[in-house]
Amino acid sequence: MAKIKITQIKSIIRSSKRQKLTIQALGLNKINATREHEATPQILGMVKKVEHLVSVEK
Repeated sequence: MAKIKITQIKSIIRSSKRQKLTIQALGLNKINATREHEATPQILGMVKKVEHLVSVEK
Protein backbone atom coordinates (compact mmCIF):
# COMPACT_ATOMS: atom_id res chain seq x y z
CA MET A 1 0.00 0.00 0.00
CA ALA A 2 1.05 3.57 -0.63
CA LYS A 3 1.79 5.88 2.27
CA ILE A 4 0.19 9.29 2.68
CA LYS A 5 1.36 12.15 4.87
CA ILE A 6 -1.48 13.97 6.67
CA THR A 7 -0.88 17.42 8.21
CA GLN A 8 -3.41 19.36 10.27
CA ILE A 9 -3.61 22.90 8.89
CA LYS A 10 -6.63 24.35 10.72
CA SER A 11 -7.92 24.41 14.28
CA ILE A 12 -10.69 22.05 15.36
CA ILE A 13 -12.22 24.50 17.86
CA ARG A 14 -15.40 25.20 15.85
CA SER A 15 -15.64 21.69 14.37
CA SER A 16 -18.28 19.14 15.24
CA LYS A 17 -17.55 16.47 17.85
CA ARG A 18 -17.44 13.85 15.10
CA GLN A 19 -14.76 15.77 13.21
CA LYS A 20 -12.75 16.29 16.40
CA LEU A 21 -12.82 12.55 17.05
CA THR A 22 -11.78 11.83 13.46
CA ILE A 23 -8.78 14.16 13.75
CA GLN A 24 -7.85 12.47 17.02
CA ALA A 25 -8.19 9.01 15.44
CA LEU A 26 -5.79 10.09 12.68
CA GLY A 27 -3.25 10.86 15.40
CA LEU A 28 -3.30 14.62 15.00
CA ASN A 29 -3.53 16.90 18.03
CA LYS A 30 -2.47 20.41 17.03
CA ILE A 31 -1.84 22.58 13.99
CA ASN A 32 1.14 21.48 11.87
CA ALA A 33 1.11 18.01 13.43
CA THR A 34 1.99 15.42 10.77
CA ARG A 35 1.42 11.67 10.63
CA GLU A 36 2.05 9.02 7.99
CA HIS A 37 -0.59 6.37 7.34
CA GLU A 38 -1.16 3.61 4.83
CA ALA A 39 -3.60 4.71 2.11
CA THR A 40 -6.35 2.25 3.08
CA PRO A 41 -10.01 2.90 2.24
CA GLN A 42 -10.72 3.53 5.94
CA ILE A 43 -8.02 6.19 6.28
CA LEU A 44 -8.97 7.84 2.98
CA GLY A 45 -12.61 8.01 4.15
CA MET A 46 -11.55 9.67 7.40
CA VAL A 47 -9.44 12.19 5.49
CA LYS A 48 -12.37 12.99 3.19
CA LYS A 49 -14.57 13.84 6.21
CA VAL A 50 -12.03 16.38 7.51
CA GLU A 51 -10.44 17.50 4.23
CA HIS A 52 -11.04 21.17 5.13
CA LEU A 53 -8.86 20.76 8.23
CA VAL A 54 -5.95 18.78 6.81
CA SER A 55 -3.59 18.64 3.84
CA VAL A 56 -2.54 15.35 2.26
CA GLU A 57 0.67 14.46 0.41
CA LYS A 58 1.33 11.18 -1.31
